[in-house]
Amino acid sequence: MIRWLAIVALLALPAMADDAAVRGQLEVGAKATVTEVVDGDTVIISPAPGGARQVRLVGIQAPKLPLGRKGFRQWPLAPNSKRALERLALGKAVTLYFGGTRMDRHGRHLAHLFLDDGLWVQGRLLADGMARVYTFPDNRAVAADMYVRERNARDAGLGIWSHPFYSVRAPDVDPLMRRLGTFQIIEGRVVAAARVKSRIYLNFGEDWRSDFTVTINGRARRVFEKAGLDAAGLGNKRIQVRGWLRKHNGPMIEATHPEQIEIVAPK
Repeated sequence: MIRWLAIVALLALPAMADDAAVRGQLEVGAKATVTEVVDGDTVIISPAPGGARQVRLVGIQAPKLPLGRKGFRQWPLAPNSKRALERLALGKAVTLYFGGTRMDRHGRHLAHLFLDDGLWVQGRLLADGMARVYTFPDNRAVAADMYVRERNARDAGLGIWSHPFYSVRAPDVDPLMRRLGTFQIIEGRVVAAARVKSRIYLNFGEDWRSDFTVTINGRARRVFEKAGLDAAGLGNKRIQVRGWLRKHNGPMIEATHPEQIEIVAPK
């Protein structure tokens, strides 16, 4: 069985922590009731702490609904994810917990939600395969706990992990080029890691001009270094990286923080 290593600690992921242990790593916020579920990772609450009624369930990404966006193609299983969140939280009292930036530019709370019985909403959605881990440089708390739940759901083929739209991809250029502008999880061996001026490049092929590459700019490199990690030392490692696919020579993902990357240990 593949053992996943969080690059944050370069140690085997821990056994699944219970929800109370996860809650203990976060800062408690306001209590409210979920009055509406917008999609699989966004809810409306009442009352509105600080005047904000909408909560983005931080740390996860659920399949996306169009939500009025013209020309937006609904992601597979998006209604299923929304219904899963409705079953968990709609009409129920929740407490907001925080592990980073508390509000986004859209005026939404960025919070982890816990029910009165102690259930961690993000954790359950991940465990049921109704979302995947999606962290940011300013919101990385409890990432290791989230990855454990995601991994277990993926290994079991639950929810989104039964659909090819969400498959973990190989670093093959042509298929990735057809998926530019999408969020992907890609696994492969780093052929070469190089630092050029302030930027680090993780190349997955012999031709950096066309092959898949992970790039880490100077600001992000300092985030890695502050975590005690040398991204330039990932050469010849098999890793899994997640992020939005862009084109820079070939297909590319910009890594802004260590939690985007996991090392895959040999069997």
